[in-house]
Amino acid sequence: MTIKKENVYVETSVISFLAARLTRDVVKLAKQEVTREWWQRHGPRFNLYISAAVVAEIKRGDAEAAKQRLLLIRGLPELDINDEVINLYERLIADKALPATAAADALHIAVAAVHGIAYLLTWNCTHINNAFQKPKIRTAVTRAGYEEPIMATPEELI
Repeated sequence: MTIKKENVYVETSVISFLAARLTRDVVKLAKQEVTREWWQRHGPRFNLYISAAVVAEIKRGDAEAAKQRLLLIRGLPELDINDEVINLYERLIADKALPATAAADALHIAVAAVHGIAYLLTWNCTHINNAFQKPKIRTAVTRAGYEEPIMATPEELI
């Protein structure tokens, strides 16, 4: 019997924690360790996807670090940022599901929702995987006719 793999959109923060040099900050270090474990042991159980938004974000900053982040996503399929994605992205901001300052986060949610991705993997608990934002996000996404992806940290998706 073949088990169908679930689809996961990997948001930028996950790649950043995965590629970062180990830190002395115990909270960040724990996230780095969980992310590495997830990527190696659990990631292969899923179909992993990114978008041009992820690529653009991980190219920022230190050139050597960006190079390491780009190597990690090499070969992952990129989901299109099409008119449907842009429309949902705009709706998320217009409906105040996310603040305008979180436009990049709204774009990640829109990409995952429009493409029917089951999970959005993130460490961004300020806007994406946030208990106060989730009901607003769910309302905007479902009103637009899409299913909200399950937003989870690597720790939650083990």
